Amino acid sequence: MPPLLLRAGRAWGRLGLPGLCRALGHQRRRSSTFDVVVVGGGIVGLASARELILRHPSLTFSVLEKEKELACHQSGHNSGVIHSGIYYTPGSLKAKLCVQGAALCYEYCDRKGIPYKQCGKLIVAVEQEEIPRLKALYERGLLNNVRDLKLISAKEIQAKEPFCRGVMALDSPYTGIVNYRQVAQSYAEDFQEAGGAVLTDFEVTDMEMAKESPSESEDGMKYPVVVRNSKGEEIRCQHIVTCAGLYSDRLSEISGCSREPRIVPFRGDYLVLKPEKCYMVKGNIYPVPDPRFPFLGVHFTPRMDGSVWLGPNAVLAFKREGYKLYDFSARDFIDAVVYSGLWKLVFRNISYGMSEIYRACFLSAQVKQLQKFIPEVTISDILRGPSGVRAQALDQDGNLVDDFVFDGGTGDLGSRVLHVRNAPSPAATSSLAIAKMIADEVERRFGL
Repeated sequence: MPPLLLRAGRAWGRLGLPGLCRALGHQRRRSSTFDVVVVGGGIVGLASARELILRHPSLTFSVLEKEKELACHQSGHNSGVIHSGIYYTPGSLKAKLCVQGAALCYEYCDRKGIPYKQCGKLIVAVEQEEIPRLKALYERGLLNNVRDLKLISAKEIQAKEPFCRGVMALDSPYTGIVNYRQVAQSYAEDFQEAGGAVLTDFEVTDMEMAKESPSESEDGMKYPVVVRNSKGEEIRCQHIVTCAGLYSDRLSEISGCSREPRIVPFRGDYLVLKPEKCYMVKGNIYPVPDPRFPFLGVHFTPRMDGSVWLGPNAVLAFKREGYKLYDFSARDFIDAVVYSGLWKLVFRNISYGMSEIYRACFLSAQVKQLQKFIPEVTISDILRGPSGVRAQALDQDGNLVDDFVFDGGTGDLGSRVLHVRNAPSPAATSSLAIAKMIADEVERRFGL
């Protein structure tokens, strides 16, 4: 076993994940070689790396993460819901992977002792006009083989959620909550215990085919792909899999592949119920989706720590990792606003967009939406909470890319790269199922 990988396995128990990540960062050589490199230390990248190394223990694998710790962004800034697969088009990849992924997620958490709560979800119709859409959603859920779905009456809603009001609801008891960052860290532990190397603080800025073999290498051109970071350090590998979330389009461009679909960042701001008011919410409470609008709308989400999140809204983020209102990156902002697809989306949804911005600025407007479901909620019951940034893939016509997109290229470099271009919500729920599909694709493309 290569020395770096042996040290990884031995160090895990002593240091834990953050400490091990730092240690590996200090210990790595200026040039290391691996059979397969996975770029992106979020939940999808880690799940994929784990699946690959478990299938191919004789090969060498590494995960490259630009931050000092893993699962810092979308994987660590999400609602924590284990989705059951109700919303998605029957037969779509998204639907299949969500249903499979939810079952795998519960099974994995049970096996690893990761706490979760199967607290269920109510999708609540608050107006009579929403009932046909709710019933259509029920039929869609049945076609997707979602477990234990049923329609319930107003009286049954109050039996499950005493403070919630509605005329009818879709009850999904299989929906749950978990801390996905903890899940991602467990994937990393599995990967490293199997001999994988995690290199943190390694921001990939360049990929190219090697022009010559390193002077100290005994392997000649066995590892022909050079991956460099922002510090000028490099590693060599045979194949690359990118799972870069908010930067998936830029990594694709670096490798010589297409930037389409583009990533446009949308920030979602949550409110939180004050601790003394969390008794009003027992499980997830969601609205009936309105097909006229691109995003779901505000909902009530209990958390593993006992808190309750309310929201989120959806507004354009001025920075791809901009979790605060005034976070700004000139490059990210210009990248978004010069893209014609964004403007087509905006003009089709101008009223909705302005409403989201208004609600982001005025708490009373958000509270008014929440009171449709729980009338007792008042502005004095809530506080501003955390935010997340969603990597929304957009095509040139301004359409939200709603399913998973996998891409590669041609030529010497492009044929050695597989890009996970879009892994939308519920990617965390689906992570183990996605990983199996990515591993299948890696084996097919690269002949592992």
